[in-house]
Amino acid sequence: MMPNNILEFEKPLIELQEKIKELQQFMQEKDLDIGDEIMRLKNRAHKLEQEIYNSIKPWQILQIARHQERPNTGDYINLIFDDYIELHGDRLYGDDQALIGGIGLIEGKPVTIIGNQKGKSTRENLQRNFGMAHPEGYRKALRLMKQAEKFNRPVVSLVNTPGAYPGIEAEERGQAVAIAENLLEMSDLAVPIIVIIIGEGGSGGAIGIGLGDKVMMMEYSYYSVSTPEACAAILWKDSSKAPEAAEAMSITAPDLLKLGIVDKIIKEPRGGAHKNHGKAASMLKKEILHSINELSSLHREELLQRRYDKYRKIGSFTDKFNNAQSS
Repeated sequence: MMPNNILEFEKPLIELQEKIKELQQFMQEKDLDIGDEIMRLKNRAHKLEQEIYNSIKPWQILQIARHQERPNTGDYINLIFDDYIELHGDRLYGDDQALIGGIGLIEGKPVTIIGNQKGKSTRENLQRNFGMAHPEGYRKALRLMKQAEKFNRPVVSLVNTPGAYPGIEAEERGQAVAIAENLLEMSDLAVPIIVIIIGEGGSGGAIGIGLGDKVMMMEYSYYSVSTPEACAAILWKDSSKAPEAAEAMSITAPDLLKLGIVDKIIKEPRGGAHKNHGKAASMLKKEILHSINELSSLHREELLQRRYDKYRKIGSFTDKFNNAQSS
């Protein structure tokens, strides 16, 4: 049987890989010499894999970013950080399980970790609100970041959300204000902030914990002002045009690196982080350590000036003479 959660564009490759497994098992059971045929199919599978992932489209990347088995914040915490202690609550309303955070060690160095947390099942996704935080989630994140500043700990923020929760109760409790206050406070936080989009990076829900000195994206993640489905519904009144919207919106890591929105792309195992959690975590850990070492050597004034300059350079406008200028 084929594995669960196979993406449509991967099916030809998975079917070929399953055929190879069947032939290998048949060869062992019947003691037949069909090694040449198996090798031929393996070469064919390798070539097909390269063709698929070397020409992958934005809509396909978005499907990988949303894959149910993709590592979430909790998975990376368990694989990367030692002696992790989760901290709860915003000291105002309650504890939002869609956004988690705490303190841990990475190679013996204390850090504060915050991030969106999705569920692995329907029941857990309902509990975690599909990774869409309420205001108390952003206030909890801010409380932990201010605590990190007090004790001079770097902040690692792992972003994976389709957006902040848009329900009326979230608006009643100050969703927009909570996100805005996070942006204000993060812009002046006196410790390094390392942000990684590990899956979905949707709208204000992502930027609410996404302002950092170093902003990186996993290879098969996306970062956007809205989901392609929402964009298609707004522009064409037809959410089925989401693949076309994804092409036009420049939401993938290479697009955003070119635009200067992110600083680096973190490679993933071929086909996505869900194929090999351990290898993906190892790649992520390496970049986190490098960023901590790089940023921790800066004095407070230099750190804040670099952060200011980074965001000041993002975006451009065109004057009446059609010359692009820095905004």
